[in-house]
Amino acid sequence: MYSLKRWLLFVFSFFFFGVQAQEKPNIIFILTDDMGYSDISCFGGQFVPTPNIDRIAAEGTRFTQYYSAAPICSPSRTSLLTGMFPAEWNFTTFLNDRRSNGLAEQANYLNVNAPSIAKVMKTAGYATGHFGKWHMGGGRDIKNAPNFDKYGFDEHVSTYESPDPDSLITATDWIWSDKDSIKRWNRTQYFVDKTLDFLRRHKGQPCFVNLWPDDMHTPWVPEVDRAYEGKFPMNPQQEKAFKLVLKEYDKQIGRLLDGLRELGIDKNTIVIFTSDNGPLPSFRGSRAAGLRGTKLSLYEGGIRMPFIIKWPGHVPEGATDTASVLNSTDILPTLAAITGAMLPSNYKGDGENRVSVLLGKPSARHKDMYWEYGRNSYAFNYPKGRDHSPNLAIRSGKWKLLMNFHGKLTDAELYDMDKDKYETTNVAGQHRELVKKLAAKLSTWRTYLPDLTPDRADPAKN
Repeated sequence: MYSLKRWLLFVFSFFFFGVQAQEKPNIIFILTDDMGYSDISCFGGQFVPTPNIDRIAAEGTRFTQYYSAAPICSPSRTSLLTGMFPAEWNFTTFLNDRRSNGLAEQANYLNVNAPSIAKVMKTAGYATGHFGKWHMGGGRDIKNAPNFDKYGFDEHVSTYESPDPDSLITATDWIWSDKDSIKRWNRTQYFVDKTLDFLRRHKGQPCFVNLWPDDMHTPWVPEVDRAYEGKFPMNPQQEKAFKLVLKEYDKQIGRLLDGLRELGIDKNTIVIFTSDNGPLPSFRGSRAAGLRGTKLSLYEGGIRMPFIIKWPGHVPEGATDTASVLNSTDILPTLAAITGAMLPSNYKGDGENRVSVLLGKPSARHKDMYWEYGRNSYAFNYPKGRDHSPNLAIRSGKWKLLMNFHGKLTDAELYDMDKDKYETTNVAGQHRELVKKLAAKLSTWRTYLPDLTPDRADPAKN
């Protein structure tokens, strides 16, 4: 009987995780800021070589249809933390000051009652750390945003847009300045150092780490600008500056990978690499592999991100999955399944458990994906021209529909993502019944989202 129980336990572990029972893996989630789909070499980038980021792909798997749940930072990060579409927590654009948040009809900070991946990981015995950008509350005149421990993080080091900014990188009341002890060009190095130190001090205990640098967000201030005295020797939005910052960023990812090996934990560490949203500026679309749109747009260039995962011995090496569709809301349930962590009893996430996909078995997505960017005209004015998308979108199977809430159905846009990932040909006129069906789904989803008037922007008052 005892032998039979052991055999059943082995089968259970193998069926769900593809591995025998073993020590729980460390998890490092690298969330790059404003990285374009093709900034890096292994996704077709032509700017500068990124050999260290490419190492993650060589030792793991690339996914070409991974989507962020928003085309801008605050809501996209909320989706990763909660496993839910961010509009459900009143985030549809970036967090600003109280007045702007009120006008944009969104909260001043993420409600502490929201699900949190860090809290979930702690149920499985994980030490949790957040090193880098937060932007889900705090900064500007938001002085009462809950601290990191309220969301389940044991340790943190963060930037200006957080409830507890690190004084070494926030000498002034702004995102960065020349007075910072840790200069702009050394920030990613600083966050990598903090990550490795955290892993070193918790060796023997599984660790979950958000490594969320603020590269590749502008301003791009490379080390050659070390003589900064109020004027940039180099335009901080020029391609030349971008290339130098990207080169340094890749170098620091290499330091992280080398550090994992030196600690002897690289074989039992899951490394995930992706971006929060699309690039801006995009240099005529070249940073998004020609995909339409940029940051702030619900076209593919704003929401389709590079995604790489490596887990030696489990995730296939050097593979590319072009078929499976992933969403940022999938991260929480998937990592919970891998680690045996417990989801909240009342959890109603929007993601799917995609363990089998990560382990090399491509499959179709069952749940539809929804987007809302900007609740009103105050928060929804950019980008201009062809890249300015409608403010709602749904992807269902191979079909992607974009429309404006309360807009005319005749203005809806429909694209076949299997044939037209560049969104060049609107086929809504050829599929009127399908447009009606998807528009009804999308309108219903939006109708039942919580509305937030300016006087309810502070969760503490509700």
